[in-house]
Amino acid sequence: MYSTKYPVKPCKPVERPPLKSVRLLDQVCERIRYRHYSIRTEEAYVYWVRGFIRFHQLRHPKDMGSAEVTAFLSWLAAERGVAPSTHKQALSALLFLYREVLEIDLPWMNHILRPKDRVRVPTVLSVGEVARLFAALEGPMALLGRLLYGTGLRLMEALRLRVKDVDFERREIVVRAGKGGKDRRVMLPESLAAPLKAQLAHARLIWSQDRERSLPGVFMPDALDRKYPNGGAQWAWFWVWPAPDLSIDPRSGIRRRHHLYEQRLQRAIKQAVLLAGLSKQVSVHTLRHSFATHLLESGYDIRTVQELLGHSDVSTTMIYTHVLNRGGRGVMSPVDRMATGSLVG
Repeated sequence: MYSTKYPVKPCKPVERPPLKSVRLLDQVCERIRYRHYSIRTEEAYVYWVRGFIRFHQLRHPKDMGSAEVTAFLSWLAAERGVAPSTHKQALSALLFLYREVLEIDLPWMNHILRPKDRVRVPTVLSVGEVARLFAALEGPMALLGRLLYGTGLRLMEALRLRVKDVDFERREIVVRAGKGGKDRRVMLPESLAAPLKAQLAHARLIWSQDRERSLPGVFMPDALDRKYPNGGAQWAWFWVWPAPDLSIDPRSGIRRRHHLYEQRLQRAIKQAVLLAGLSKQVSVHTLRHSFATHLLESGYDIRTVQELLGHSDVSTTMIYTHVLNRGGRGVMSPVDRMATGSLVG
């Protein structure tokens, strides 16, 4: 039961619709969707709540408290060795469960220690290494990789692009509901305009076939399918990177056309790294890191890079200055000065 040191008290009144679901995990999903959180957040929170309950032999969270939460988080850190970011995500899921679903304010939750973030310098490829990587990619994956490096988009931001978001006349791409739910605009690289038009021609062929088969339209965000019942079937809302096969929408249960699955590019990048003979630990996100670093190396100011990346705080963008100002390019080593005879003792 709850610790008497931190008595249980109801949360401050917040306007929430009454829960319709009976099962706890369904209630979690219901509250997440009410808050307009992403499907990824929903999947993660449900995963951690389920794991918390199973860890304590299916006891209901209402019958548990500080000791049980601490035991679960300690097990994640000590036994499973999860990263600090994963540890924090699990804690956030449990906070959401108690505050938003059970509507119980537990003061002891504020006293649970949070792991300290690890400051890591991002892996960055040189321009030559990026070229070698792209030479090892083929077809749509090569274009998608170039788009990520050429614009700094996150993988899911690129995969969720709609036809209407690509403006060839203005040479820009509109990123809708990026991380944090923010929209932003990025450049459309001139060298990618023709390949992107070819990709859109391929996508339009798939769209036309779907219309001939009277398939359901694509997913519409923020319940726009109710406001525009036929919007999902319109070309403007179609995916720039449509999946080759239909799949089941996890929220609506409708079988429809989704965008490409992210593991397609992840697997392609992994194989390309081997073919290119790169020794660095490269992921899809490395292209975004390289984009930011190369812009700063070219003399662009950090505020411009911040806006292009969609960072809400410039301190997040500042991590790339560590790549510039330290190591090979920022400081001349004293041993090199000694070799050139410029070291005065």
